[in-house]
Amino acid sequence: MRKRLALLVAVTMSLVLVAFLVPLAILLQSVTADRAVTAATAKAQSLTSLVATADARTLQPAIDQLNTTAGHPVTVFLPDGTVLGAPAARTPGVQLAAVQGSLTVEDADGREILVAVQGLPRGTAVVRAYVDRAELTRGLGSAWLVLAGLGVLLLALGVFVADRLARAVVRPVHELAEVSRRLADGDLDARARSGGPAEVRSVTLALNSLAARIRELVRQEREAVADISHRLRTPLTVLRLDAESLRDPEEAERITGHAESLERQVTALIEQARHRDSAPVSCDAAEVVVERAAFWSVLAQDQDREVHLYLDPGPLPVAVGATELAACLDALLGNVFAHTPEGTTYTISLYPKPDGARLEVEDLGPGFDEVPLRGRSGAGSTGLGLDIARQTARSSGGEFHVHRAMPHGARIVLDLRSP
Repeated sequence: MRKRLALLVAVTMSLVLVAFLVPLAILLQSVTADRAVTAATAKAQSLTSLVATADARTLQPAIDQLNTTAGHPVTVFLPDGTVLGAPAARTPGVQLAAVQGSLTVEDADGREILVAVQGLPRGTAVVRAYVDRAELTRGLGSAWLVLAGLGVLLLALGVFVADRLARAVVRPVHELAEVSRRLADGDLDARARSGGPAEVRSVTLALNSLAARIRELVRQEREAVADISHRLRTPLTVLRLDAESLRDPEEAERITGHAESLERQVTALIEQARHRDSAPVSCDAAEVVVERAAFWSVLAQDQDREVHLYLDPGPLPVAVGATELAACLDALLGNVFAHTPEGTTYTISLYPKPDGARLEVEDLGPGFDEVPLRGRSGAGSTGLGLDIARQTARSSGGEFHVHRAMPHGARIVLDLRSP
């Protein structure tokens, strides 16, 4: 935008300067020529009275003296054919002036200034002053150079002023763009300084108001999530007390472990909701996947599911918190157990990539025709499982893909970036 404004001003000023300087240059050419012609005419007219009264012998010294002091050669053509002064041929212009009177004749080399002196006994004498082409344009080149230099100077000054003005307009716009990028990156404290034209200041005020509103809505959302999560602690506590009161120690231990795991998830959800603006987190994907795979393997044994694990020993650092990655894998494995028949085989794969790690969960169930949308599912669930996985992958800067497994089933792929 800044370059375009400067270019627009440069083009506009160039047109204006051309429209102004070209006529001025032509006028200077005309004035220079007129000045030389006027000087030659005055010189020729200075001899008319002497030509009308003196004879040739008296006239010759005066003409010679005039030619020695002036730059325009003067020649006098007397009626009897005598030629005095600078050597010159009796041109058609001289002959015409003797008949019609004073005139000016221009040829390829310059101009003839012809002054007729009438009333002589033998006819009309003609005084000729000649102005060559160099004299007609003397000083014109330097004047044109001055005009050209003035035009370039004015053009440069105009472009400089336009650039300063454009910079004053563009700088706040760039700052608005930078603040917008910071807001998009999650920096809800970013604000733009008011400056620039009134329109830009209006946009700045609107953007700052929007940022404040977004921050307030995010705060309310986090508080609501934290409040809902906190309310779950009471029934979890009751569930754990009921589990501890079971007579079968193994059953009590198993249910208590599940309750404690759920309570940890709720606690993590509260912390995540309240501290989402904290510094970027990371974890060892290998450690998290091994732990969650072992957790779900117990239920897989109860349902006679064959489990294949292809896990890199690690460490595989990824730009996702351990709690988020565990919740993501739990959501994917929960979908497997919820939407495939008992005995269905599933596979968990984790291997490194140059920029992070790839996590795959594949099952040999019925699969699905299309990826379920957030909040919608045809299997009686909330439809948020895949969305959790998608958000986990994107929060690390990676990608999320859903494929059909061979010969049937579904394969979920998460590309997680390294921190």
